[in-house]
Amino acid sequence: MTARDPASVSIYVPTSPVTQQAQAGRIELKNLAAEAVRQLEEAGADRGAPADVRESLDDLVEDDDFWAEQARSLAVFASPGGATVFRLPNQLTSAVEVGDRFYVKPLLRAVTFPQAAFVLALAAGSVRLVEVTRDGPPFTVDVPGLPADAASAAGKASLADRAPVGRIQGSEGQKVRLRQYARKVDQALRGVLAGLELPLVLAATEPLSGIFRSVNSYPYLAGPGIPGNPETATDAELAAMARTALDEVYAQELAELRDLFEKRFDQGRSSGDLATIARAATFGVVDTLIADIDQKVPGYVDEESGAVTLAEDDAASYGVVDEIARRVLLAGGRVLAVRADDVPQGGPVAAVFRYAF
Repeated sequence: MTARDPASVSIYVPTSPVTQQAQAGRIELKNLAAEAVRQLEEAGADRGAPADVRESLDDLVEDDDFWAEQARSLAVFASPGGATVFRLPNQLTSAVEVGDRFYVKPLLRAVTFPQAAFVLALAAGSVRLVEVTRDGPPFTVDVPGLPADAASAAGKASLADRAPVGRIQGSEGQKVRLRQYARKVDQALRGVLAGLELPLVLAATEPLSGIFRSVNSYPYLAGPGIPGNPETATDAELAAMARTALDEVYAQELAELRDLFEKRFDQGRSSGDLATIARAATFGVVDTLIADIDQKVPGYVDEESGAVTLAEDDAASYGVVDEIARRVLLAGGRVLAVRADDVPQGGPVAAVFRYAF
């Protein structure tokens, strides 16, 4: 966000984790790279800059190994000094931007909703922890001390073992053993999850689902879970179902944020006005910025006053919302890149302030 070069090129390309479908993204990058070089040449970039950028982008297009492993989108930031590439878990639309800084707002979507999580596949007969990564395949995590199943956690050959006279038996006895099992699972997970803030999505059936939730100590256990017996699901299937649960988590976060925006609006501590938000971001007043990931507002933001000047979308201007986001992040604020329908008041940007502004 702080990089500056008159020949800065930002390219976003939708891709696919299926290798056989990578060719479409490869062709799209080649076309967008040619458009970027054309814009640089028309803007009168320094001699040699278009050729340097073209070389970096061509190397990427021709790299067979690179295209063998993709996620759902690709972000490429190129300048005469080279290129930086990010594989992204979220689907973005194609875009190419040329200016004196990189266009990073679409990239912030991956930070807003990282699409990474853990899935706890919990059943009486087995348990495993699956890590869902942002840009790669899911995999089972080795968790030291994780019990093999409910029976072994209770020191029994099976949950149906008869208890000694005077002990709880039947369904109540099974629930007691399942609770012991859940506690041992929770205890084992602490060594892996401690210090992390990724959601933990529970895949389990009742009564084990409710029992585990009652003893869980991990603060980021997601409310939505995965129904059904997880023993019959592969890691990839659990990951796909986890993303649906994560969508529900993120939707709830956005709903709570919209409620906060409305509450703060009456107190003069939120706004959907672009000019007001630009000034507030310049003076470090913005606590949370909500930005439309797709809409670009070309122009300039004054370095001292934060005044906004709208302009034509060319190699001289840059994204005003992009610049506002940069200032918010550098001042320790939070930026959420969302779809248009999720921005309060329907503008390209909305903000909650630290104090009345």
